[in-house]
Amino acid sequence: MFIHALIKPNTYIDSMMLMALSTKVNDLPLVEKAMIGMGTAMNKQVIGDVGLMTEEIENADKNDLIIVFALKDANDADTVLTQIEELRTAQSQGTSTTKNYNSLNKAISSEPESNLVLFSIPGEYVYQEALTALNHNKHVMIFSDNVPLQDEISLKKLAQEKSLLVMGPDCGTAIINQIGLCFANEVSKGNIGVVAASGTGSQEVSVQIDALNAGISQLIGVGGRDLSEDVGGIMMLQGIKMLHADPKTQIITLISKPPAKSIQDKIIQYVQTLQKPFVVCFIGADMQGQEGNITFARSTTEAAQIAVALSTQTPYVPIKTDATELLQSAKSLQSSQKYIRGLFAGGTVCDEVFYALKENNTVTSNVAGPVESRNQFGEKLTGNALIDFGDDAYTQGKPHPMIDPSFRSAAIVEQAKDPSVAAILLDIELGFGAHDDPVGAMEVSIQEAQKIAKADGRNIIFIAYILGTHKDFQNKTTQLQKLESLNVINANSVADLGALARQLLASI
Repeated sequence: MFIHALIKPNTYIDSMMLMALSTKVNDLPLVEKAMIGMGTAMNKQVIGDVGLMTEEIENADKNDLIIVFALKDANDADTVLTQIEELRTAQSQGTSTTKNYNSLNKAISSEPESNLVLFSIPGEYVYQEALTALNHNKHVMIFSDNVPLQDEISLKKLAQEKSLLVMGPDCGTAIINQIGLCFANEVSKGNIGVVAASGTGSQEVSVQIDALNAGISQLIGVGGRDLSEDVGGIMMLQGIKMLHADPKTQIITLISKPPAKSIQDKIIQYVQTLQKPFVVCFIGADMQGQEGNITFARSTTEAAQIAVALSTQTPYVPIKTDATELLQSAKSLQSSQKYIRGLFAGGTVCDEVFYALKENNTVTSNVAGPVESRNQFGEKLTGNALIDFGDDAYTQGKPHPMIDPSFRSAAIVEQAKDPSVAAILLDIELGFGAHDDPVGAMEVSIQEAQKIAKADGRNIIFIAYILGTHKDFQNKTTQLQKLESLNVINANSVADLGALARQLLASI
């Protein structure tokens, strides 16, 4: 094996673009494995762990871009470098309005009309840069994770004083003035605003609203820690205040993974002092019905449906799950096949399916349920188990599974070897930032899993939900057709996915 490393001094590319580029380079026929990233200590450690370390990489600075790949034949290095440059060029053409600056201050002075700065840099460097942006009266979105908690609190308190937003850290989704940021879907413009401490949760709300022929005014992400005791919901409160003052927003929807109880109560009490109608979905919270101007929803799908009903002033009618195809497939299962394995890219999808199943079944997860009983990274799965492959433990030095499904694809094959598994659940995210062809990227693994089960005299059921719209560039119709050709059962929403899983377990 021949390793070729190229160091580009003082060349910064944000992490989302690097993750996408790294995934495409790994798919090149001549490349055995590759990694592209900035010269941070964490990236160097990952490069060493996968056996690609060289002396040049060891000496690289944190501001240097590292391109390293392994080949069978050293003579192919120039060809691969050309291919990588072509991929970089195509990537930059997709963002043709981008201008490069060597400092934030220079960018701000050159683009004075800009009002938002998005950070996708190592977490330890976020604070000073975000502080600079806030002091220039710019809103901030922080895609970066691993930002110290006290840094987050300090930045959010300052933003609150200045009536600005700090979306994040670890904020993966926003739609501001119809512009999707990070992972977001192409949805219609409308009068429903969203404030969310949940990336795929907010995506699900937006795509379900779009499917019901309604639209989004603004979608504000606040980061997963915002509704913790420590942070205190600072940015959810700020986002509510801003949307309540926005005349184009008539309905406000709040989404969060399970919040701290005291912060949940704080948010509810504040909302009840306002005039606009609210839909609140705090996943896992035992809140139903209507209280004053608040309608509570049990799922993100239901939250979207209620918001549209309020927006159009029509009755809310729940959409029922059709399990006919699934229950027919279940008849072919062996008596040993008793369990479900959920292999998810979206954390909120994992959470919602967990809560849909846990009332009547024993189920474990790496992100939901009591901390002491959660699945640990690398642990062999048993029983009903749901894994969020977007969790930090699975993305250290690796692209998010929405960008690179290879790690999840390997898990599909591995779980098919377990004779107790009846079904595998998948979520397929479309939209900005996601893989160009997510179903196609997992197609071989699904087929291999089906072959493994068949060779063992078993049938394994696949149930998948495509989270996206027909306006997303991946072409949802094509993705659905690929699932159909693989005999994968399609769910119509995250709630539908959970309901199908619950009905399957009840039938076996």
